[in-house]
Amino acid sequence: MLAAGGPYPAGLTDTEAGRAPNPLPEGFSVPAGTLYRGREGMWSWVAHRVTGVLIFFFLFAHVLDTALVRVSPESYDTVIQTYKTPLVNLMEYGLVAAILFHALNGLRVVAVDFWSKGPKYQKQMLWSVVGVWVVLMAGSFYGILQHTLIAWFGK
Repeated sequence: MLAAGGPYPAGLTDTEAGRAPNPLPEGFSVPAGTLYRGREGMWSWVAHRVTGVLIFFFLFAHVLDTALVRVSPESYDTVIQTYKTPLVNLMEYGLVAAILFHALNGLRVVAVDFWSKGPKYQKQMLWSVVGVWVVLMAGSFYGILQHTLIAWFGK
């Protein structure tokens, strides 16, 4: 009979099933179907990749809309008017958040890779990055979203 979580017969130990022993403390287990532990390092890796992809797509769209000025200046003006809406302003704030996190986390990755004590302090550096990111994003909130906030709530 097979266990619900995998191809190994139920009741076998890791060694008997041909797997490496579980390095986690007693009572802890890895979620089924993943090799990741779900800790800070993995989530910073995921966030770094996601923000990188978002920045790439922004740059792609930016090149396309800028090139539109040569093809049809009227269409370019229409696109620019679309960019002045509250929804796009919220997306701009998200773009700033993505760029800022990607940059700060990139500096942390460089420190982890090139500083001899980097791996030892990677968790503390990540929380420092998150703290700096939150402070900077809070400080930029009104400056970036000023027009949207005024449009929604008045002066």
